[in-house]
Amino acid sequence: MILTRRALLPVLAVIPFHRTSPPEIVPRPKPPKKTRILLGGDVMLSRHVARLARARHDPASPLRDLAPVLRSADIAFVNLEAPFSDRGRLMEHGMIFKSEPNMIAALQTAGIAIVSTANNHARDCDSYGVEFTLSWLQQHGIMAVGSAATAEAAHAGVIVERNGLRFGFLAYTFDQSNGNYKDVDDRIASMNVPAMRADLAGLLTRADVAIVSMHAGTEYQPRPNPRQIEFAHAAIDAGARVVVGHHPHVTQPWERRGNGVIFYSLGNLVFDQFQRTETQRGALAEVVFSGKTLESAALLPVDIVDTVPRLAAESRKSDVARASSIASR
Repeated sequence: MILTRRALLPVLAVIPFHRTSPPEIVPRPKPPKKTRILLGGDVMLSRHVARLARARHDPASPLRDLAPVLRSADIAFVNLEAPFSDRGRLMEHGMIFKSEPNMIAALQTAGIAIVSTANNHARDCDSYGVEFTLSWLQQHGIMAVGSAATAEAAHAGVIVERNGLRFGFLAYTFDQSNGNYKDVDDRIASMNVPAMRADLAGLLTRADVAIVSMHAGTEYQPRPNPRQIEFAHAAIDAGARVVVGHHPHVTQPWERRGNGVIFYSLGNLVFDQFQRTETQRGALAEVVFSGKTLESAALLPVDIVDTVPRLAAESRKSDVARASSIASR
């Protein structure tokens, strides 16, 4: 057999070459931003509080010591227990409250972003006081919720935007007359469960998170009354994530319910009630959201000394934590 030269050549296998792409790197989603909100109770900038501020030559003094704490939050909220007015005499005694215009410095110094104006002292300076308060707050960059130029606006709520999220606030009061009026000013939102549910439904079409302020309860009582519990539960069940209460002038228990939390009463924050130890002990509610999710809730106890609030000592923090049991048990 004769082998040709061609036959002696090695046979080479042809292997196709395919270019392989590096594995696709999928970026990890960024964790949602956290938003920390501090909520305070009753702030009354009239009477002896204002007298001491004048003596100190410092209208911001009622909240100056607590200002670094409040300013550290993304949103700071309080209940404004006395309307502002530039008419009439100084209110130094009695149960009619009037904040002098310069006392707005206390709210500004503390970085208060929003206040509730729905409470039983809302009309202490008549219709003019309702209007002046709203205008004065707006001029100083502070939002008001619970009262407005119209009833529709009072029930629409207010949106505060932080970290790309819209936090919606609503506020209501059990009483708006302080015993001085027989009529009803519909520019101040009153507690009514069906109306609140409708308000929340509308607010949640515009907001990512809803917070409801509730001015209600029995003064000086350490536990919430049935009306507080009914209203707060209804608000959480209707979609609110936080209910913050004030008016009793003492702290009351707080509870988790569903995806939300209820602070029945935070007590006083700035007030001149010296007759009881408990009226000089309030609290700030601290809530932290991770995106739209309520991540944590806590109480920061506050002691009021000569009308000026300060964070309490560690021992008081432990006492408050133990006392804050579930109210509905």
